[in-house]
Amino acid sequence: MVTRHRGARTLLGAVLAGSLALTLAACGGDDDGGEKEADASVAATALCGGKAVSARAAEALATITGADRFEASGTTSTVANAAAGITDEGVSTTVGDGDICRIYPTAPDASVDELRVEWRMTSGAPKGPFADEFTLLPMGEATGAAPDQAFVAFACEGGDLPGDTPRHLQAEVGRGGMPVPPDGDEQKLREAYATVAHSFAVSLAKELGCRDAGGLPAKPVLKPA
Repeated sequence: MVTRHRGARTLLGAVLAGSLALTLAACGGDDDGGEKEADASVAATALCGGKAVSARAAEALATITGADRFEASGTTSTVANAAAGITDEGVSTTVGDGDICRIYPTAPDASVDELRVEWRMTSGAPKGPFADEFTLLPMGEATGAAPDQAFVAFACEGGDLPGDTPRHLQAEVGRGGMPVPPDGDEQKLREAYATVAHSFAVSLAKELGCRDAGGLPAKPVLKPA
């Protein structure tokens, strides 16, 4: 009888020990699940494929948005993908437009919620007249900078585009959403937008294989001619 009771007590102890182990394991799992997720934001230089935003343009994005971390770009939101689209369209037309990427700051107090970066192909060099808010800068075929947007136009010869005739392309950067008055020093914002547009234009020209990077300067020129 003693042996039987001792065996029962031993079995009961094993059951309780097993239950306790399961409880502790479950609690441990809850603790792991309660940890904060890793920061999924990226630096500006990693945006849009990782080749489009120079260090100088990253500083300009901080001026525009008030942020230095951004949502990671989608796998198709790259200059390389935009260049492929331009090449495809260039087979049958000299005009077109499309997205390069969208930029979303992650900071809750960012001064801009969204920036849109787009490309445009036109039948000729931009001749104006340009809207009054644009300050014209001596880069490429034409460059205009405003406190909430900028464009850099250049001629692409050679490279991946078919034919011997130069193609006229633009990289455009602008604030997304409803138009609102610029928040900040307007001159600094003009220079910042021009810097970002220049960075994307140079990256696009190089991706397309345009001769002499489309005639664009290696560094942005921010003083009017």
